[in-house]
Amino acid sequence: MSDSTSETVITPTAPQRLLNVIADVAIYIAVIALLGLVVVQGWQVFARYVINDSPSWTEPVTLLLLATAMSLGAATGVHTRRHFGFFLLAAHMSPGLRRAVDVFAALVVAVLGVVIAWWAAVLLMDGLDIKAAGANLPQSINYLPLSIGGALMAIFAVNQMALAVRPADAVAEGDR
Repeated sequence: MSDSTSETVITPTAPQRLLNVIADVAIYIAVIALLGLVVVQGWQVFARYVINDSPSWTEPVTLLLLATAMSLGAATGVHTRRHFGFFLLAAHMSPGLRRAVDVFAALVVAVLGVVIAWWAAVLLMDGLDIKAAGANLPQSINYLPLSIGGALMAIFAVNQMALAVRPADAVAEGDR
């Protein structure tokens, strides 16, 4: 039995390939942060219950690793369009309405990404001279991955808007 539908294969542009690489690096960093989180928390449990000497640095490092995994994972979710959405509803819209809704949704994500990036950067700069309790890190270091993640969300959302306004014949359904 043969499949009569033909899929259009589109070669990604140079900017799209760059965004794909950035998203891949971000997700790899998020995975490393999650693995680091497991190691740090494992050490915390071992040190507390086995050698009865709980290290003070594990809590601030855990919070930094968690913020990194969350922020970069969320940004990558925007790039790969694996974030929350009403995809079944969108599939039943007319192409023009769907395009308008896609642009609006990407605009909302871009605005939120810019707001998150901006205010996280403000909070980061505000607390750089204050040392965190238990670790030789700035108190506000947890805002660094949040700021980076917000900026990446905005960049990826602007890319989604650009893809949404392209002519329908230039967009492949399976595009990353």
